[in-house]
Amino acid sequence: MTVTTPKGFRSAGIAVGLKSTGKPDLALVVNDGPERASAVVFTGNRAQANPILWSRKVVQNGPAQAIILNSGGANCFTGDFGYETTRLTAEAVASVLSDGQGESDGDAGGAIAERVLVCSTGIIGVGDQSFRDKIVNGVPALAAALSADDTTAPAAILTTDSVQKTASYVSDAGWTIGAMAKGAGMLAPGLATMLVVITTDAKIDSEGLDAALRGATSASFDRLDSDGCMSTNDQVTLMASGASGVEADAAEFAAALAAVCDSLAAQLQADAEGASHDIDIEVTGAASVEDAVEVGRSVARNNLFKAAIFGNDPNWGRVLAAIGTTEAAFDPYSVDVSFNGVRLCHAGGPDRPVDECDLTPRKTHVLIELFAGESTATVRTNDLTHDYVHENSAYSS
Repeated sequence: MTVTTPKGFRSAGIAVGLKSTGKPDLALVVNDGPERASAVVFTGNRAQANPILWSRKVVQNGPAQAIILNSGGANCFTGDFGYETTRLTAEAVASVLSDGQGESDGDAGGAIAERVLVCSTGIIGVGDQSFRDKIVNGVPALAAALSADDTTAPAAILTTDSVQKTASYVSDAGWTIGAMAKGAGMLAPGLATMLVVITTDAKIDSEGLDAALRGATSASFDRLDSDGCMSTNDQVTLMASGASGVEADAAEFAAALAAVCDSLAAQLQADAEGASHDIDIEVTGAASVEDAVEVGRSVARNNLFKAAIFGNDPNWGRVLAAIGTTEAAFDPYSVDVSFNGVRLCHAGGPDRPVDECDLTPRKTHVLIELFAGESTATVRTNDLTHDYVHENSAYSS
């Protein structure tokens, strides 16, 4: 249940010493075809890491043939040296593929480098000569470990994650989707602090992949907002090999991809740094989906609300105060708010006694009914805890 679940892909994950723990920190995914199509969605942050700058150019050159990912260093704000490190990484991958270890179309190594996506994750500012040497010199061993039955790649992309995150979908028509992700904090719109690689053996072109991917990410990762902080390195990559020989129905593929991304988003939420509650904020009766997302996000980013949930306090007044800051169309004196199935606020006033609501379970559901239309959306977030503060103040020590 990972990126090698679909036919036509090989992957590997090894340790090259980027992490002091000795755990795997370098991964590679290769599309062996017979066809190649791809789509990529990048972070919306204007401050972008060198791998993002490189990969943005790659997607303009045609379908990606491979993607290499490292944890243990973001290679962000490392200047021209860092960008050169990214280029050398792609060229190292291209070299081993063109030497017959995975590439079959006969392209020259330099040309293939322009089809190799690069991703990095870790602390900003990390990307010195040692970082470069460990990655570039580790590529041959990484390529030698490539396997169509690989299960090591998902572990190699983790940073503060406590668990691996994978998902898959098997169509009755005969094609498959597989995916892996990393992310455990700084989850916010414009993707999240995450790297995601999704593969499929369906026959579908890059244009079809792009439409499906943007639809899936907008309704999943873009609605995951653990702490309102947007990363510099986020990237979601989708590659198709066509190895199943089955042309995917566009609607079925889009729905399947959306389900895979939603599963990964839920796994990212459940592993958020220091969290003790996973909070789903469901907004109904909105005038538009955009209004529903804006309302849900206003609560997800409200520290008073998040602190109250940490204290098992269903403070519905903080919900109303948060949504009142939005420009969404609704009357705040007509809103209902429920926590874990107990309606505590009706028409902008008290309803059931607060002590009827139990917030001790980790899974927390907040329902906000706006009575302003027919649209709905759910935004995922987490509570604000002592452990979150500690993890994000002591992470580099």
